Amino acid sequence: MFDHAYSNYMEHAYPADELMPLTCRGRVRGQEPSRGDVDDALGKFSLTLIDTLDTLVVLNKTKEFEEAVKKVIKDVNLDNDIVVSVFETNIRVLGGLLGGHSVAIMLKEKGEYMQWYNGELLHMAKELGYKLLPAFNTTSGLPFPRVNLKFGVRHPEARTGTETDTCTACAGTLILEFAALSRFTGTSIFEEYARKALDFIWEKRQRSSNLVGVTINIHTGDWVRKDSGVGAGIDSYYEYLLKAYVLLGDDSFLERFNTHYDAIMRYISQPPLLLDVHIHKPMLNARTWMDSLLAFFPGLQVLKGDIRPAIETHEMLYQVIKKHNFLPEAFTTDFRVHWAQHPLRPEFAESTYFLYKATGDPYYLEVGKTLIENLNKYARVPCGFAAMKDVRTGSHEDRMDSFFLAEMFKYLYLLFADKEDMIFDIEDYIFTTEAHLLPLWLSTTNQTISKKNTSTEYTELDDSNFDWTCPNTQILFPNDPLFAQSIREPLKNVVDKSCPRGISRAEESLGSGPKPPLRARDFMASNPEHLEILKKMGVSLIHLKDGRVQLVQHAVQAASSLDAEDGLRFMQEMIELSSQQQKEQQLPPRAVQIVSHPFFGRVVLTAGPAQFGMDLSKHKAGTRGFVATIKPYNGCSEIINPEAVKEKIALMQRGQCMFAEKARNIQKAGAIGGIVIDDNEGSSSDTAPLFQMAGDGKNTDDITIPMLFLFNKEGNIILDAIREYEAVEVLLSDKAKDRDLEMENMDQKSSENDSHKPIYKEAPSESQDAGKVSEEPKGGGESSAVGDADPLSPSSADSASVSVADQDPHTPGPAGAGAPETACTPGDSQPQEQNTQTEANSKAHWDSEVQPMESILADWNEDIEAFEMMEKDEL
Repeated sequence: MFDHAYSNYMEHAYPADELMPLTCRGRVRGQEPSRGDVDDALGKFSLTLIDTLDTLVVLNKTKEFEEAVKKVIKDVNLDNDIVVSVFETNIRVLGGLLGGHSVAIMLKEKGEYMQWYNGELLHMAKELGYKLLPAFNTTSGLPFPRVNLKFGVRHPEARTGTETDTCTACAGTLILEFAALSRFTGTSIFEEYARKALDFIWEKRQRSSNLVGVTINIHTGDWVRKDSGVGAGIDSYYEYLLKAYVLLGDDSFLERFNTHYDAIMRYISQPPLLLDVHIHKPMLNARTWMDSLLAFFPGLQVLKGDIRPAIETHEMLYQVIKKHNFLPEAFTTDFRVHWAQHPLRPEFAESTYFLYKATGDPYYLEVGKTLIENLNKYARVPCGFAAMKDVRTGSHEDRMDSFFLAEMFKYLYLLFADKEDMIFDIEDYIFTTEAHLLPLWLSTTNQTISKKNTSTEYTELDDSNFDWTCPNTQILFPNDPLFAQSIREPLKNVVDKSCPRGISRAEESLGSGPKPPLRARDFMASNPEHLEILKKMGVSLIHLKDGRVQLVQHAVQAASSLDAEDGLRFMQEMIELSSQQQKEQQLPPRAVQIVSHPFFGRVVLTAGPAQFGMDLSKHKAGTRGFVATIKPYNGCSEIINPEAVKEKIALMQRGQCMFAEKARNIQKAGAIGGIVIDDNEGSSSDTAPLFQMAGDGKNTDDITIPMLFLFNKEGNIILDAIREYEAVEVLLSDKAKDRDLEMENMDQKSSENDSHKPIYKEAPSESQDAGKVSEEPKGGGESSAVGDADPLSPSSADSASVSVADQDPHTPGPAGAGAPETACTPGDSQPQEQNTQTEANSKAHWDSEVQPMESILADWNEDIEAFEMMEKDEL
């Protein structure tokens, strides 16, 4: 297959940049109709030949390699008056020259081939490196996206240099080639420029989410496109952070990668999907489709050592390929074609190779076989291999990109090659994003840059998340060839299930009578029967990261025309139900305030309201009581520990049933209020829009207790407090109340007499500042209810209370949702007395104590520090 592609390029296209396989001629820029940005890769420098150099050696074609190197040295001119992409020229041409040089000196050292070689490819690489440097003439250090090979950027004849934006990958995918060039030549400027660009992107990451956007202003550093994913526009930035650590041994690159990877797995990864999100609101998906470039990510996860999600995403992609023969340029979350082209991209083959290396599972050889058969069956043409114009129809496009020869055949050959098939050890090299080979010994050569960037701060992460970074794969899979299969098995029909072709409802109901159509008000996302009915109606259900459920109908997917009509009716009902719930109530956020020792009202958690139960805005005193976790923790059936819940505020986990059902169950058990804690790990009111809990579409007047919703991060603060202090008392209210000064002062005197201080007082000032009670929220909030399984609706109302992530530095990590602890306190008589207080007495209790001047001054100082911290965070 390689010979067919390479020989046709050399015969029909060389010295042109690329082969046009349908018309059997070369693509020369300016002589063919412009294809826009795609043509920026073409620079009249025999792109395909340079990109293919090290592939020839991998495939053991040393004679052809020697001839190709001589052609490049003799024929290629890098001084053309042409504007090219800095990114594409770096990874394809500079990378190709460096990869060619790497294998050339290896062959020369072996003593049989390339004995005449004297670093000519490296000299050309250095010449090209200097031609790319003018692009870095910006205040930020981020390069212009394009450069004129002859005139640079600023020159009047350059015809470029007016751009303001570049993609994150464009500026962040330089370090391997530029550092290798510096290490090979001893000229440090290239590595310095690439590092400066990477440093700038790192500094401009969104600090609360640790994500980066797709495009950035090269002058100001402002994010232009604020969506974030692992596909087009960002992909190789992440890849190069990890690989720069592998090649250069600089810990700062690994620390950055781990910080980003933690954010990716927290927000973007929705196994087996990888969906783009907003960098400022990472719980919100930015789109409902994925692009094919993300297919590289499982391979990067293998290099990182996180095998399970790599297997899951790879399997999902393989199911898409089996459906369409190739991976479409973009496809939706229900696996339908979004963009139908396929330019013979190699990223999926790359991940297949890495997964086979990691698992040794012969399944991945079968995957490779499928790729080869599809290429030969659908893409092979008399003059090479043609890109697919539409994977649905099998139509071709007259293009064969250079990366097809540089990467596709390299990875497929390596997938099937045994050690004896190789003339050198591939483990001595690292692959660039274009699959060019750079030797690992560069890490100890010409080190002109200090290894540790001490000026940059990194997010502290739990080290256990990264135990398997750069692992020995033999340790990962000891005698367990079925490991990968056990992960793939649940996903093998994921694509087919989302595009059902079932029997009609009329056929199904024979013998049992026709079933009435599913109504929106009765729908439960946790009901398997309802989900099956949805599929037959052609309705796809997508679980969004923030917990909402998105419904999409494709009539052509319905089992019959009758089912399609039912689906349309169901969708209309769901829209009306959602609109009705939205209009019913638009509630502002509520507050959960921890009032017991040692918090005394300092910790205020932003809570989402409920559209049912007690209206806290009409009960100014709120509901005050000790908290207790319920059993079962989801609250979806009768409570089996009512004695622990009676006269207390019940804690429960979100999911598996409607909110109103949870409320009825805890009310029946004697609870005086309820707090639902989000089951989405890491969710927080800091990064997600506020929610309000909708009813179940039925009458909820029977629910009289207050119900509030806490995101996972805020909920864990209460669970951690229970572990530390057992008896934790909270106040559910429409707004934060003044601190319980009387109890605080009594506790301080008692503590002084006992000659030891409460743990809270030992907390650092930053922890104390984070927990301040802030002003009453002003104005009402807007909200919109969504007809979903857990009917939550986002609210645009901002809360003035400050969420506290880690109030007490001595407390353990987040509570495990599966094993909640119950608050059992010996002094039950005291909270019961407090619960029976009248509203007037409760109010008098808050306001009865006059603060001493020292306390007021201390409060002012604390508030000032807190506001300064908030202002700093905003900036």
